[in-house]
Amino acid sequence: MATPDPEFDAYAADYDRALQKGLALTGEGKDFYANGRLKLLAKMLGEREHAVARCLDFGCGTGSATPFLYQHLHATQVVGIDPSDQSLEVARATHGSAAETRFENTQSFQGEGNVDLAFCNGVFHHIPLDDRLGAAKQVFEALRPGGLFALWENNAWNPATRFVMSRVPFDRDAILVWPCQARRLLREAGFDILRTDFAFVFPGFLKGLRFLEPALQKFPLGGQYQVLARKRS
Repeated sequence: MATPDPEFDAYAADYDRALQKGLALTGEGKDFYANGRLKLLAKMLGEREHAVARCLDFGCGTGSATPFLYQHLHATQVVGIDPSDQSLEVARATHGSAAETRFENTQSFQGEGNVDLAFCNGVFHHIPLDDRLGAAKQVFEALRPGGLFALWENNAWNPATRFVMSRVPFDRDAILVWPCQARRLLREAGFDILRTDFAFVFPGFLKGLRFLEPALQKFPLGGQYQVLARKRS
């Protein structure tokens, strides 16, 4: 399967600083967004009574989502996969000490069809257009029947998102995935679409208005969106 550009090897040791060049404009750091994504997902999983034992972090990078996957989803095993060997080295050094956590290269990963939930944040806009379906199918094959895929992407409708991305070295030339494109891609890979939600409407200086965000989840206002899909049984 083709993979995202290996330029991420060059950013592995300095990924957080490069990302913060853009996020600084929002008044928040990466952990705020990682925490928010997983809290929202955990709420949805709770509503569906979908328990997560095995979790796949597709395009895990340096593994920064790993502690939040355990904290909010109560996963008992996390497997992170990524095409950047340098990023995987950082992930193993930072988050790979526990026996239930492992990190593998996307090319060598062999899904066994036993994953309860696949999580993916901001990866598909780095995958070449012709390779996106193959990536979605790789996730599909890893999941058990009825397993869920939480696909997070940057919201192309949001001009602030585009501006933030223009400030991040590895995001400047990315090809954004529109919500309708994400849903169509996942359907073609064999998924049923359950819901689409938008998040992160208000930046740090408007945090007093964040209590309104649950009421705005269905409107394409937030900086990111999540498509929640299910592998057909």
